[in-house]
Amino acid sequence: MTVLIPAFLVLVWMIPFVFLWRIPHPRADHNPAPGTSSPAVSIIIPARNEERTLPRLLDSLANQQADIAEIIVVDDHSEDGTARIASRYGARVITSPELPTGWLGKPWACWHGARSAAGDVFVFLDADTFVEPGGLQKILSSFRRRGGLLSIWPYHRMKHLYERLSALFNIIIMASMGSFTIRGEKTRSLGAFGPCVVCSRRDYFSVGGHEQVRGAILEDVALGQAFQRAGFGVHNYGGRGAIHFRMYPAGVGSLITGFTKGMASGAKAVTAEILVPIICWVAGGFAVSFLLLYVLLSSGLQPALPWMMLHVLYILQIYWILVRMGNYGPVTALLYPIPFVFFAAVFVISLLQTHLLHEVSWKGRKIDIQR
Repeated sequence: MTVLIPAFLVLVWMIPFVFLWRIPHPRADHNPAPGTSSPAVSIIIPARNEERTLPRLLDSLANQQADIAEIIVVDDHSEDGTARIASRYGARVITSPELPTGWLGKPWACWHGARSAAGDVFVFLDADTFVEPGGLQKILSSFRRRGGLLSIWPYHRMKHLYERLSALFNIIIMASMGSFTIRGEKTRSLGAFGPCVVCSRRDYFSVGGHEQVRGAILEDVALGQAFQRAGFGVHNYGGRGAIHFRMYPAGVGSLITGFTKGMASGAKAVTAEILVPIICWVAGGFAVSFLLLYVLLSSGLQPALPWMMLHVLYILQIYWILVRMGNYGPVTALLYPIPFVFFAAVFVISLLQTHLLHEVSWKGRKIDIQR
């Protein structure tokens, strides 16, 4: 029995090598085909109370080499200076109409922005993103090569220690998408990422766009599924070198609120073939840490050596994963049980809000969840 448990945990430890084997990043075409004309690009930014984040994004777009036909900021009834700041930067500001019954705020803002856009290519960007120098060119080049729906989970840049509590959330978001497995795109993706989405105008409206996902809390996942049902490819990327963001920089409270909004719904959407191995890997991480501490305290150093080796394997593996996702640094991997415990606590809160209270909140709005 003492041999079987560590052997089983080694097998569990290997799971991320299946689901996060390779994370592609957008890259530019160094030798574009001669005579190739660039389609008109419309940048669409849904924004609600984003006066702090919007200037960074608009500054980053102003310094891009790629041609941008228009930048549309859809002001989703902000209670701050979002619209004023967007106008000051020269963006075209649209105030979204009152939210209709059955719609959630972000899908409504995106849909309204798309219907007002004139470009042949739509790039939807969350207001808390930042496009790296040359990043938009890489994103559009990747889209031209792949077509369909291209979405990107931005590289996570952090400034404060509490932001590193998001480590396990980022790992699970990337792994659960099913886009980065050993089999590559032979595995059908769960859907798309929301912070950066690119598609053609024609494909967007032929699929039905955000109108098709009007009431979805995870509108990004649902939009990707709508494209898949229509026969289009969904191509997911990591954002390193092209686009990054800071997730919930307003404090631990914003981090908790942001993740509880969609965690339980996200777990429900993930297929069992992906969800069960991920749960096993997370449980394995908890078990290794607990058993190491227990054996050290009860039996001493020598009996704890196998558990210590497993603990080190988890640390090295988590660092290998996180270095591709954000500037977490080695300390986050070294102290991985802390973000693991934080993840478990937030997941319990999300389950209670989703299945007991049937209500979550985001940016001052209450979102009813159907029973």
